[in-house]
This record gives sequence, C-alpha cells and structure tokens, in this order.
Amino acid sequence: MSTHVLRCDGAPVPLALAALPMSHTEMIPDTDEIDELLPVLAADSLPRLIVLGEDTALAAVLTHLMRTERLHVEIGYVPTEKTYGSRVYQTGTGNAAAKRAVEGTPTELPLIRDDTGKVLVGRAMITGPEASKLEGEAYVDETKLFSGTVTAMQISPTAHLPGVRATIPRRIGKRRWVEGRAAQLGTPGAVVTRDGITTERPVPRASFYRHNESWLLVR
Repeated sequence: MSTHVLRCDGAPVPLALAALPMSHTEMIPDTDEIDELLPVLAADSLPRLIVLGEDTALAAVLTHLMRTERLHVEIGYVPTEKTYGSRVYQTGTGNAAAKRAVEGTPTELPLIRDDTGKVLVGRAMITGPEASKLEGEAYVDETKLFSGTVTAMQISPTAHLPGVRATIPRRIGKRRWVEGRAAQLGTPGAVVTRDGITTERPVPRASFYRHNESWLLVR
C-alpha cells in the first residue's frame, strides 16, 4: 500500500501520521499539487491519500479525483477539529482520526456534487443575496421542500443512500430533513456557501446530487 499525507494550511500533524511521506499545501489544495502526488500513488495497486485539513480541502481533493476519473484512490480524512464533514462521516478528529486513516479499511460512500461540478462533503448553505431571505422553490427528488420565501436552505451529504438531504432552518422546533438522490432549487437569485466557500455572484438555480460513482473513505 502506498500512503501519502496532504497537509493543508499548516495543520498540526498527529503522531500517527508523523512517519508517513507528507506534502504541504494551502487550505485549498491546488490541482497541480494534487497531480504531483497521483503518479506516486498510481504506482501502487492500493493507493491511499490522507487529507489533513478541513472540509474545503477534502472537497477540493475529491473534486479533482472525480474530474480526472481517479475515485479508486482511498481517502483518509483527518480534521483537527469537528467539522460538518467529520460529523457526517464519523471520522473523529486529531490522532484518533489519523489512526483510522492509517489502519482502517475503505468504505464506499455516495459522492455528492453540484451543478458546477464541485463536490460537497460537509454542508451547503443557500440564502438570498447579501444574506437576505431565500425566495424560490426547492425539491428533494419529487418532494417539495418549500415554495415561497424562507430564511435559508441547507444541504448535506449522508453516509448512506440515497446520498443527500436538505432542510429549512427553523428558530423553533426540530428541523425536518428530507433525503433523496438530488436537491434542486430555482430562484430569482441565491448565494451558495459550499463547505465554507461562497459563490462570487447570485445564481438562478442550484442542484446537489449523487454522482454516478462512489468514493472510498478509510475509517
């Protein structure tokens, strides 16, 4: 097995990863930096890449693997603190997550992407422009999530099929999550924050759906 660590944004290195080959990159890895690692990993029949960073880093790595048809690479995820993604996939954090990433076995999980071709690993928040209320109509598969005006819309992957879920945040009462293969929104204008990264301009639609291939998470 060929295992390599991608250390993002100077994240503290857990003891379980200290002896492994390691590359250093920014908070969001550049595709060229990921490409430098892939030939090394490709030399092994069981390539494993451990992402030491936040949800944004993991999303960038999975997006590139999806676009280059390399989803056979096993992925370990080691966040330093709890993230939406670590909660979804129950990876743990710090050295506990590192031990799982090194010693665990890969599990096939649904890969959730959006209509721009980017992967979602933790949480997407959709609001109106300048954090205003969200106007429009949204569905999860054939179930209507809302029609009209709401405070916001949240979307998250799941670790089980059908793969994606969505909800409307509420000030009072328990949130109602609706699960499906795809969550779609039509709107006069919305701003999407995906794994902490916000779109530069309002968009008239947003879709998050299960990719036709799974990804391999080591845990």
